[in-house]
Amino acid sequence: MKTLNRITINPEICLGQPTIRNMRITVSFVLKLLADIQSIDAVIEAYPELEPEDIQQSLQYAAWAVSEEIRRIPTA
Repeated sequence: MKTLNRITINPEICLGQPTIRNMRITVSFVLKLLADIQSIDAVIEAYPELEPEDIQQSLQYAAWAVSEEIRRIPTA
């Protein structure tokens, strides 16, 4: 699996939920936006602090999280 270097988990940010680059934007929020808006460009337009790689890694994290194999993501 590719390294998810943009997904961060910090117990002091968003109650430890996985976030994008330690911003207060959670992976689950990005996934909900994608489900509702259905366009990466529209999400980036609405939240210009996000980058395409942030969204790609959110999708990779989601795929990993629901897979059968459990792996820990090291924190910085």
